Amino acid sequence: MSTLTLAEALDLEVIRTAGPECLAGARGLAAPVRWVHSTELADIAPLLREGDLLLSTGIALPDDDRGLATFARSLAHSGAAGIILELGRRWTTVPPALVEACESFGLPLIALHHEVRFAAITQALGERIVDRQLAELREAEEVHDTFTELSISEAGPREILEAVQRLAGSTVVLESGEHQVVDFRPGPHGSREFLAGWAGRSRTIVLDARTTWDARHGWLVTRLGRRERDWGRLVVHAPHVPTQRLIAVVERGAAALAMHRLQDRHRSSQVRRTHQELMLGLLSDSADENVLQRCELSGFPVTMRQYVALAIRPTIDGSQPVTHALDDVMAAAVHAAHAARTPALVCESDQKAWVLLAPGPSADAQAVVDSVAAAVHRRRSVVVGAARAVQSIGEVDRTLRESMQVLGSVKHDSDRAVHRLEDLHVRGLLALLGDDDRVRLFAERELGPLRAHDERWGGDHLAVLRALTTHGSNKSDAAASLHMSRPVFYDRLAKIGRILKIDLDDPEVIVSLHVALIATDLAASGVP
Repeated sequence: MSTLTLAEALDLEVIRTAGPECLAGARGLAAPVRWVHSTELADIAPLLREGDLLLSTGIALPDDDRGLATFARSLAHSGAAGIILELGRRWTTVPPALVEACESFGLPLIALHHEVRFAAITQALGERIVDRQLAELREAEEVHDTFTELSISEAGPREILEAVQRLAGSTVVLESGEHQVVDFRPGPHGSREFLAGWAGRSRTIVLDARTTWDARHGWLVTRLGRRERDWGRLVVHAPHVPTQRLIAVVERGAAALAMHRLQDRHRSSQVRRTHQELMLGLLSDSADENVLQRCELSGFPVTMRQYVALAIRPTIDGSQPVTHALDDVMAAAVHAAHAARTPALVCESDQKAWVLLAPGPSADAQAVVDSVAAAVHRRRSVVVGAARAVQSIGEVDRTLRESMQVLGSVKHDSDRAVHRLEDLHVRGLLALLGDDDRVRLFAERELGPLRAHDERWGGDHLAVLRALTTHGSNKSDAAASLHMSRPVFYDRLAKIGRILKIDLDDPEVIVSLHVALIATDLAASGVP
């Protein structure tokens, strides 16, 4: 709850005019005040609740140091927000023993140097606390009403994200299971800095619970749907500790997005929705008897078959929406699988088509994949990533994940009809090792000093290094690719050598740097 803090309470006029002075426990001024009591009893602690603030003149407090220390300890153990002590009736200065005890227990001790009516303080604080509570209730009602209306109107992701952004008042990002930004709504201060290096930063945030606040990045992150579905996450920019209201907003938004995905009214048929559910079910638990039974009932065999997955990304030229392109791709894949007399599950995943083929045990799985890919290519321009075949339904999650890894590591300028791990060489290896922190640390060791230098001084040394490794250490071609004169290019290379403390004429060093650059690119593109 967004409750009144002790620091805010001391700033109220009725207390401020009494000359408050914090003598101990200053670190506790940010603690919430849930209610206020005035008393002169020394044994009041058992009657207090956590967050209660105590007002006293000290008339009945103990005379000895030990008694005062016991009094302070009892208040601290009760969870009291602090004690406000009015001077003049009992003491003109607060006893040092009480100050020391409060400080040792972290209990805020406030002295009032002028007389004040405790009833006025109680009334002012009580009204402010109740006002805050009513405001929270109204805010909670607004959140509830907003998402209820979105549910009734069958709102899509655009409307849901806009509602989350409006209620949160900051940048909101919807990301895929591969840590790629699917959509976002900028906050009042823009989103460029917040979105910079998104995939790499997102991969470092692991959700131990449904919702997590990462203080380092200032991200409030919640999962879309159950953990095993891995649909993606909803992220809200939250540079400060999030309130319960903000957590409720992001969780309600994620729930609405997950529900929309389940009930997506834009899918062409019930068959496609079924395929989507079956693919996700197999990915999360390929031994689930209920999923296997549903596969068989849908005509997808779960025994005596091979299984091989394809991930297909349409090439978009701007003349047609992504959804239309995906419809074309999936329709072509369905027809090609039918022509090859091969059972298949076909669905969409993060603006890509996902195909799981089940050729017979003696069939040439590679030839079936090539046939399906060729049919899709005839329909439209696409990039196809194919995994290795597995021999049982229990291993199907491996081929599904591998197909996405292959597709994510394909160079954009590649002209192959089908891409497989063996075609990608070191890129394929790094794609498989994408989740390994040792790869990330290796790339950081190799390139970190150079990246830090460029960021600090605004240089282009990383681009120069990339050109050198891309052109097989041919310095003339590398310089030409950057439209840079050779003397300037050579000067940049010499400086790179000094920054990284390496010899760029050493072939092993060049290979190491090239691998680090590829690993960095794959991480930035969100390859799992």
